[in-house]
Amino acid sequence: MVKAKLRSWGNSFGIVVPKNVVDEQRLKEGDEVLIEVKPTMTLKDMFGSFKDWKLDAQKFKDERRKEDKKRDEVLSGLIRDNRDN
Repeated sequence: MVKAKLRSWGNSFGIVVPKNVVDEQRLKEGDEVLIEVKPTMTLKDMFGSFKDWKLDAQKFKDERRKEDKKRDEVLSGLIRDNRDN
């Protein structure tokens, strides 16, 4: 699959095929190709607007730090156990 940007050409749009794809597929001017159109999604498309979220940034960071510390302690214990065996 190739990711490309649409570009405006007069009243139409065009897609520039990257050179490495042209070379790999041995394409030349005038060749017909099939394309599958799948617009990429943005975070806003996936989750909606974030402006209505009520999130205390400091609380979020504190919770993440606690989770990270717990994970690090578990991993440290596993590493120690593996060294002892």
